[in-house]
Amino acid sequence: MHIRDWPSDERPRERLLAKGASALSDAELLAIFLGSGLRGRDAVTTARQLLQAHGPLRGLLERPAAQLSALPGLGPARACQLAAALELGHRLLGAHLERGALVSDPLAAGTYFAQRLRSRPHEVFAALFLDTRHRAIAFEELFRGTIDGAEVHPRELVTRALAHNAAAVIVGHNHPSGSPEPSAADLALTARLKDALRLVDVRLLDHLIVGDGPPVSIAARGAV
Repeated sequence: MHIRDWPSDERPRERLLAKGASALSDAELLAIFLGSGLRGRDAVTTARQLLQAHGPLRGLLERPAAQLSALPGLGPARACQLAAALELGHRLLGAHLERGALVSDPLAAGTYFAQRLRSRPHEVFAALFLDTRHRAIAFEELFRGTIDGAEVHPRELVTRALAHNAAAVIVGHNHPSGSPEPSAADLALTARLKDALRLVDVRLLDHLIVGDGPPVSIAARGAV
């Protein structure tokens, strides 16, 4: 049976229009992107099989577009659509911050850093530069490393903070291993960055660690 032959209150598009996107399952949302399924299967069934074989959803969508395009039921066009939708989500969150949203609380900042860094296969250290009202000025990836770590230079962070005329900074990096627990090296780095920024009257508000699950705020643990 084709999806168009389903009862109207069971079709993904009609349910989305009636109840909102949050009411749909992962498979139903993915099915809307697919539009149609593999031969002999509807889009929802194809989406479920994709998630079962290559999921969960986060693991599927974090694949590069080139890898997505090789999966059954996707192909280059649909893979590009999915990659573009994810990037639109990232840019929407970034635009929200740029419009003046306060990001000095761990939840908002953690969400932003997680979206930008969680899928990286190597360690990336980034900084969010803020004005005197803690509104976002710019987000920059400053250092990249291997899966074992990235060498971070406090002088470079200070230089970029001055270039942006920032009053405060939130830094963060990902742990490709998946554990968001700060290491002893992470805590020591936080102290070094805080001291370096203090010399130029810039506040370090937080150091966020991104892994699986919610990001960890070092400031929330009293170490900033």
